Amino acid sequence: MYLVTGGAGFIGSALVHALVRRSTPVVNVDLLTYAANPASLADVSGAPCYQFAQVDVCDAQVLRAVFEKHRPTAVLHLAAESHVDRSIDAPADFIRTNLVGTFTLLSEARRHWESLPDELAERFRFVHVSTDEVFGSLGPTGRFTERSAYDPTSPYSASKAGADHLVRAWHRTYGLPAMITSSSNNFGPRQFPEKLIPRTIVNALAGKPLDVYGTGQNVRDWLYVDDHVDALLAVLERGTVGETYGIGGGNERTNTEVVTAVCDLLDAAEPALGNVARRDTIRFVEDRPGHDHRYAIDTNKIASELGWRPRHSFDAALAATVRWYLDHRGWWEPLLGRGYSGQRLGLGGRA
Repeated sequence: MYLVTGGAGFIGSALVHALVRRSTPVVNVDLLTYAANPASLADVSGAPCYQFAQVDVCDAQVLRAVFEKHRPTAVLHLAAESHVDRSIDAPADFIRTNLVGTFTLLSEARRHWESLPDELAERFRFVHVSTDEVFGSLGPTGRFTERSAYDPTSPYSASKAGADHLVRAWHRTYGLPAMITSSSNNFGPRQFPEKLIPRTIVNALAGKPLDVYGTGQNVRDWLYVDDHVDALLAVLERGTVGETYGIGGGNERTNTEVVTAVCDLLDAAEPALGNVARRDTIRFVEDRPGHDHRYAIDTNKIASELGWRPRHSFDAALAATVRWYLDHRGWWEPLLGRGYSGQRLGLGGRA
């Protein structure tokens, strides 16, 4: 039995789907806050190997009951507040979930692990899913590695950096068999529409202007969500306890390039009224405070040690993602208004 936190979120739901396809028993622990969507798991909710527990990762007593009931052999910790813009406007939520929640989960996982018979305790693993944003910003060259210095610049990345340090401390102090992954920007189906790619799709379909921060030259390394899931399972099953693994897609693009590509795919699939090119509705707006210029991850370690490499090209995966949002309006349209309706976030309270 695997325990997945945040399994109704974007990456978490993709992971749960992968585990159910493998008939791996999994319990999904999720509070179902604004970015979680039970509809993401509707097609697996009746699977014999799947169970759900609506639980706050900050609630130690209820978490303990989940561990005692399900006796997991692994924890994959994905529950987190994850949107940088939202962290600028409401940092307290990020400190609570990402730091206090990780501490609480670590404490209960340690209690559970120490109660296991020796054979099961030896097999137990705790995988903490983190982000390349903990390392701050890169210049025009180079890539982050597992040894890069931490230099977080947003409340989100600071909260994730703190969580990483807690995980390492629980491994080094208590021996908890933990590993950390640091991934680049994810994209794919079932991503909440506040993130760049789905936000662009949703706003473009609504005929709204497409806002790009600053000059649009900030660079991200894009990773298709199914490739990320493959990497997480490789780390869980073959990774070395105590190690960190960088996970990247090798797809560096400027924000303008990404938004323009989405526009062109939408125009080809569903032309706008009057055949107006959607790329012509792009407008450059005030930059995000503390906006990191560039992220890129060196994946040599996970490739050489675990044999993982991304399977999807950026262009094909982006086309599939756009097609998914066009075909699944019933998934994302009800989300608009549930804490987000396409508006600009991350100005720190400024109008």
